[in-house]
Amino acid sequence: MLDVYSLEIGFYAVLAFVLLAVKIYAFVSSLTFSAGSYEAAGKLTKPTWTILLGLGVVLQVLLLNNPIGILNLIFTIAAIVYLVDVRPAMAGLRRR
Repeated sequence: MLDVYSLEIGFYAVLAFVLLAVKIYAFVSSLTFSAGSYEAAGKLTKPTWTILLGLGVVLQVLLLNNPIGILNLIFTIAAIVYLVDVRPAMAGLRRR
């Protein structure tokens, strides 16, 4: 018989893994662009984004027991903003 507690633990484990994967992908992606790309796209600087995204990865690894905590949600939003707004703007500059 499946109880609610084990279902909740499984859900949090999957959620934590997905959020960590998104943050790691965003962090590694931020390292691949040059500092000039950030400036040309009119976004925050490369050190700002890499520190922000790297800090999000580190904090999630340290605070893994709470995937929906306020700090984790803030850094997840930052990673999503990077992936949805900043990365496409810089990728568009490469194609030109």
